[in-house]
Amino acid sequence: MRNRKNLIPFEKIHKEWMKDPKFCREYEKLETEFQIAGQIIGARIKQNISQEELARRASTGQAVISRLEGMNGKPSISLLEKIARALNTKISVTINP
Repeated sequence: MRNRKNLIPFEKIHKEWMKDPKFCREYEKLETEFQIAGQIIGARIKQNISQEELARRASTGQAVISRLEGMNGKPSISLLEKIARALNTKISVTINP
């Protein structure tokens, strides 16, 4: 096991990586997927339900939830609405100029 003293906090690494314009562009491309995944995971964990249970509530497959949480899918608005209903919450979309 590694000594915890050698670990670098993610925030420090992230700050360094964001100085690289190429990394920054790629990171920004994934920002929407990251937000969606994070919010689904957060709501699901807060309610203490599994991916399988969320999928059942949303009338979809567990693999669909897994892909969304793993940022490996581009969900439709209707799928996001089904997931929001299954989590007893609402979706909100903001477009910033």
